[in-house]
Amino acid sequence: MKSLLIASAVIELGAGLGLLCFPVLVVTLLTGESIGPPPVLVAVRLGGAGLFSLGVACWTTQLDKELRAARAVVTSMLVYNIGAASVLAYAGIAHGLSQPALWAAVILHTVMTVWCATRRAIRT
Repeated sequence: MKSLLIASAVIELGAGLGLLCFPVLVVTLLTGESIGPPPVLVAVRLGGAGLFSLGVACWTTQLDKELRAARAVVTSMLVYNIGAASVLAYAGIAHGLSQPALWAAVILHTVMTVWCATRRAIRT
């Protein structure tokens, strides 16, 4: 479970920092479209802050020798990864977005969903 938490931390810390510091670049890579008006930029950065906080939760949980909070964090990451894969896949299918980074993100979140579900089922 520790390796899952570390991998999740690295992914979410990176994504969060990317959206906080370079929101236009990240959104353009994912969607091929530019960010709209300032309120959209605020929402994207807010999402980045949320992803960064997920990364912090994963990192600090993996430092706990007994991993007492790990099941709760992995359950949260399972729900998040299902949602992220679904939203991104919907964006690609319903809105015709076909950026390679978008589909790579869908695949990444799908793999992370399976990993979280597997670790959650093992109960370690």
